[in-house]
Amino acid sequence: MNRRYFLFALFLLACVSTSAQVALNSDGRDAEYVKSIVDRSQKIVDKLNLTDAGKAENVRNIIANRYFKLNDIYANRDAKLKFAKDSLSGNAKKEAQIQANNECDAMLYKCHPEFAADLSQYIDNDKIEAVKDGMTYGVVKVTYDATLEMIPTLKEEEKVRILSWLKEAREFAMDAENSKKKHGWFGKYKGRINNYLAKRGYDLKKEREEWYKRIEAKKAQKK
Repeated sequence: MNRRYFLFALFLLACVSTSAQVALNSDGRDAEYVKSIVDRSQKIVDKLNLTDAGKAENVRNIIANRYFKLNDIYANRDAKLKFAKDSLSGNAKKEAQIQANNECDAMLYKCHPEFAADLSQYIDNDKIEAVKDGMTYGVVKVTYDATLEMIPTLKEEEKVRILSWLKEAREFAMDAENSKKKHGWFGKYKGRINNYLAKRGYDLKKEREEWYKRIEAKKAQKK
């Protein structure tokens, strides 16, 4: 095939793929539940400031469908756990519970990359990052900024490591089944960060105390 025509065909294919309408996977779901998820997803999209209404709707539906998929995965696990609790006993019960949780983890791991890949058809990486933050209460930025304020002497490589771990925690938190478990992932990684900083020679108790003093001093200046 002539190279020019080949490139033109690729261009047309890209146009088709990015203009295709993303359907909302709402069939068979409770109407109020669907509305709550769509509203939650829309709030995330509103902060992206997308000017193309069709693109914004597609992004919203991708986010909502992600919530639906996660709900389905956890509902399937919960049904199996309930069956094990109600119908089995002893080792059979324990093994069924372990298997249900392992299958859930495997499904989450398998489908995790799909979300960012779907979003990448409509928004760039910076906006994908914003979507991830929207789904995890902005904890990455809040925690990272607070850490830098608490320890202003952090070295650049330490800042990079801290931000990397927080973003890693966010990947797990995005797939967690509720708010408590989302925050739990960040708590786990905050512990890892604290251990890392302590090994690097930082006295975290002292750093925190000095940080609080700076905060109080700023408050006093505003009075």
